[in-house]
Amino acid sequence: MSKYSTIIKNGLVFDGKGNKPVKTDIGIKDDEVAFVGNLQSEVAQNIIDATGKYVTPGFIDITNHSDTHWTIFSSPKQESLASQGVTTIIGGNCGSSLAPFLGESSIKEIRRWTDTSKTNINWRTMEEFLAEMDKHTFGVNFGTLVGLNTIRRSIVADKQKIGKIKMLLDLSLKQGAFGLSTNFSLNDFDFFEEEDLVDIFKINQADNSIVKHHLEDEGQNILPAISKLISIARVSGVRTHLSHFKAIGRSSWNYFSKALEMTENARKEGVNITYDFFPYTKTGSSLFTLLPAWLKKHSRKEVMIILSAIGDKRRKELKDYLKKITLHYDKMIVASAFTSLDDNGKTIKQIANETGRDEEEVILNLLEANDLRVSIFNEVIAEFNLELVAKDGFSVVSSDGVGYDFSHKKTNDLPHPRSFGAFPRAIKQLVMVKGLMPMETIINKMTGMPALILGIKDRGVIEKDKKADLLVFDPEKITDTATYENPISPSSGIDYVFVNGQAVVSASKLTGHLPGKTLRKK
Repeated sequence: MSKYSTIIKNGLVFDGKGNKPVKTDIGIKDDEVAFVGNLQSEVAQNIIDATGKYVTPGFIDITNHSDTHWTIFSSPKQESLASQGVTTIIGGNCGSSLAPFLGESSIKEIRRWTDTSKTNINWRTMEEFLAEMDKHTFGVNFGTLVGLNTIRRSIVADKQKIGKIKMLLDLSLKQGAFGLSTNFSLNDFDFFEEEDLVDIFKINQADNSIVKHHLEDEGQNILPAISKLISIARVSGVRTHLSHFKAIGRSSWNYFSKALEMTENARKEGVNITYDFFPYTKTGSSLFTLLPAWLKKHSRKEVMIILSAIGDKRRKELKDYLKKITLHYDKMIVASAFTSLDDNGKTIKQIANETGRDEEEVILNLLEANDLRVSIFNEVIAEFNLELVAKDGFSVVSSDGVGYDFSHKKTNDLPHPRSFGAFPRAIKQLVMVKGLMPMETIINKMTGMPALILGIKDRGVIEKDKKADLLVFDPEKITDTATYENPISPSSGIDYVFVNGQAVVSASKLTGHLPGKTLRKK
């Protein structure tokens, strides 16, 4: 009997640690890398000749939303991610996770945005949620953070409950969550005093897990937003990570280099801070996120009243605010509007021209007509800032996307192309086209470095006894093919993808296998 289930021969192997590649062989036995070295005389059930190809660890998507978009259940093969080389996704981002669900309000919040009817939500704690996930099969590995906003919704929202928040956080971390996520673009800074947040984050510090933040403001107030987080990180001693780090809107672009400088200075003072980015200049987000922070502090009902009251001075303030941030309406595409289906795929400028209304009015009307459920593609990130964060030594690549199966063909929903091509695009554009960094650096930003940030000890690098999450790709052919107009398109150049030693992509074709595991922080 062969010692190996699969041997990958003659490939140029990148170890995921940022070292120069080495031409060598890899032997896989069951779900682990059993040997790295000369295997030319060895036999196996499956032998792959990787001559002229690159062999890397599977990509780790540190900012992913397959859980809260419910596609981890509806599209369990996660083909859009597996086909671009992603082998592990981390959910629970931007303050929202699928556990703990200790009150009906948490479940209601999820159901506002997605259909959960085909899944029995029979869990309450993080432990119960992960145990439920163990019963499901996936095409990729899945781990999760615990969302601060989710914890808050699980308890009565008053300041006497800080102790209970700390208890639920501590319990969730002990039960396997990889860290805490926040979304300060909502109203968390209003609910918590700074000393409350320091107190809460110290739970993570004791656990050595990360606190991962969606910034309060990614626009004109990005610098004060970062300053707040750095201050809290300094006092709490917690490892801090910024999700999808960017400056949104032309009026904020010149602030981004200063924002990076602030993080660099913080590290010199002993603050451990990292961040991730996606390699696109268009965001994919809720249209509602463009509106000012003061509006987001209101309840959903109050927001709808403001939007519908034509003579309300607050509504005029919204229009004035939108004009001030200088949006590119000719490049802002409606990706999904659940009731205004005819508007999907059109730019805000197109809709304005068709209706005879100004662009700001179109935005407010779309939000009102669709009960705030409108997603957009928006050209708001400067290419030069994307290059700055990509070259930064403390950044990693993410999709900030959602995993889909290729059967996803909804006419009222255009996924962002990053869900299908973020990682190959980063390789192609940042290394092959622009030459911003060597290949071993971008691979490290997709594998070893995110594993280190998260505390995943058995994946992200190619070593004996590590899990066999591996990728074989053609450096001459690797690229993204997904576009904003046609996003449901697989990347090219990906020959093989192994998850726990089993191929989910073989000879450039999806296999349909579901070898992914539910991961817990150890």
